[in-house]
Amino acid sequence: MWALSSPQPNAQPSPSSAFIPRTSRKPPVCFVSLNPSTSTTADNNQLIQSLCKQGNLKRAVKLMSEESNPTQRTYEHLILSCIHQSSLVDAQWVHRHLHENGFDQDPFLATKLINMYSSLDLIDDARKVFDKTRKRTIYVYNALFRALSLAGHGEEVLNLYRTMSSLGMPSDRFTYTYALKACVASECLVSLLWKGKEIHAHILRHGYGGFVHIMTTLVDMYAKFGCVAYASAVFNQMAVKNVVSWSAMIACYAKNGKAFEALKLFREMMLKTEEDVGPNSVTMVSVLQACAALAALEQGKLIHGYILRNGLDTILPVISALVTMYARCGKLEVAQQVFDGMDKRDVVSWNSLISGFGAHGHGKKAIDIFKDMISCGISPSPVSFVSLLGACSHAGLVDEGRALFQAMRKEYGIIPSVEHYASMVDLLGRANKLEEAAKFIDDMRIEPGPKVWGSLLGSSRIHCNVEFAERASTKLFQLEPANAGNYVLLADTYAEAGKWDEVKRVKKLLESRGLQKVPGRSWIEVKRQIHSFVSTDEFNPQIEQLHALLCELSSEMKEKGYVPQIKVVLYDLGEEEKERIVLGHSEKLALAFGLINTSNAEPIRITKNLRLCEDCHSFTKFISKFARKEILVRDVNRFHHFRDGVCSCGDYW
Repeated sequence: MWALSSPQPNAQPSPSSAFIPRTSRKPPVCFVSLNPSTSTTADNNQLIQSLCKQGNLKRAVKLMSEESNPTQRTYEHLILSCIHQSSLVDAQWVHRHLHENGFDQDPFLATKLINMYSSLDLIDDARKVFDKTRKRTIYVYNALFRALSLAGHGEEVLNLYRTMSSLGMPSDRFTYTYALKACVASECLVSLLWKGKEIHAHILRHGYGGFVHIMTTLVDMYAKFGCVAYASAVFNQMAVKNVVSWSAMIACYAKNGKAFEALKLFREMMLKTEEDVGPNSVTMVSVLQACAALAALEQGKLIHGYILRNGLDTILPVISALVTMYARCGKLEVAQQVFDGMDKRDVVSWNSLISGFGAHGHGKKAIDIFKDMISCGISPSPVSFVSLLGACSHAGLVDEGRALFQAMRKEYGIIPSVEHYASMVDLLGRANKLEEAAKFIDDMRIEPGPKVWGSLLGSSRIHCNVEFAERASTKLFQLEPANAGNYVLLADTYAEAGKWDEVKRVKKLLESRGLQKVPGRSWIEVKRQIHSFVSTDEFNPQIEQLHALLCELSSEMKEKGYVPQIKVVLYDLGEEEKERIVLGHSEKLALAFGLINTSNAEPIRITKNLRLCEDCHSFTKFISKFARKEILVRDVNRFHHFRDGVCSCGDYW
């Protein structure tokens, strides 16, 4: 066989070009002879290759059966043709023929066979090819790494990678890429994160830190583990960045609660003039997700314009993201228009619309959309039912939610996941059917996780049920002891029940474990600029004006019936001090900022990272009536559309 040198970082042949020299001169175009028996052996090989290029696989196979001296290149063309035509019968015949003619130990053809079986979803056959290949090169390993990664067998990739390394086989840029992808191919476990960090160190030690696609894969790996700081550090250290790199970092921010940073990075990307840095459809999806997260409608409209000007409006994921963006910015009618204008729709498109109407509390409309989807021949996905059950929960449609949960398995063959069980517990709990929710958890076919117990705790907090709050929190403290939100919800429940000694106990427990409550943060878009507020914000140049306006509004509203809901304050303080605290909540600061900086006819759109508290809900209802202002607030659970002193949620959230 051919002698191979160890792969070098800066001189790396691709797997498809390894093992045999290729002449620089292209072979002449060879037309198929009607009488192949008159051709020489060389001519026959060229005829077979030409037939494969022309898509005539059956004729090529027939001619191959008569060929006594096939070449490596001919087998390569046959294998590629089997891949392109997804022909299992021909693939198996070519493999047998290859074996019979002594090519079964050819490493180059082994890589092609592994790729062939991978494309046909026959991962076991791909493994067999690898196992039977004795002269294993890095390319043979990489071919199986790729096959296993595509099949979702990340742990097997890492085990094989460990074995390969122990044999002294040097990795190349493809090996590192597949190994990093394997770390997030299944569950994002802490042990796999450490493995990813180990591979990261190995990459740097062996001089592969300059390969843009390896570093981009690193960014993506850290993003999937939620390690935004690590991803950002890798991205910032990259000497060369392409559109995939920028898109990966923007997606990292967008999917890890850093929507503001995602938009900021996108603006930075747009300032780049290199042709290969221009945003593509993947970039657009992430940017639209960031706009949706912040309810940044005006920026979303600008992105929509860019999509239309650059012909990206025919790409399904982009249009589905547009539907979601408009729905989450409170423009349901525009979301519906975008959806209606789609030439093609997939289940993701339908799910976007179902989720949008559900988040606004239009549960019955969401169910009607689901029925339309089914009538159009689109099979629902697990996400469809998560959206539907959420829609029923926000609208209090308990019977409908129960029926849909039953239909998942019986009618559509979808096995409920933790998300579906958590949605059902939330549906029952919000409707104050806590006993039924608890029994539902006891009867679960899978182990209830943090999402399920978190739904019960949240519902117990809403209805001030100390018994079930204690039961849920006990489980949660065991399952996720570092989640400060669970301690806060329990303390909230105790505070509303007037159990101040228990509030102090939970707060001490929180402090002893070094945990801090996630601060409430609100965002508002004014004149295409995103402004962020926290309750302790003293750096905004208008902060004194905002506090003065809120105090004035509070005094005026008290005369008209507004009563501050000071029970949300977890401190045993006087009423006046509690009123001062609730008046400084981030959503009220954002609301005051909107009142000062928008016209009377312009709606105010606010996004909050936590559940809207009872006092802010009551306060905003009064403002919408007496300031004659349309106000949209999206909290972590749903939309609140305030108009003329009434909220679209009907005080059910």
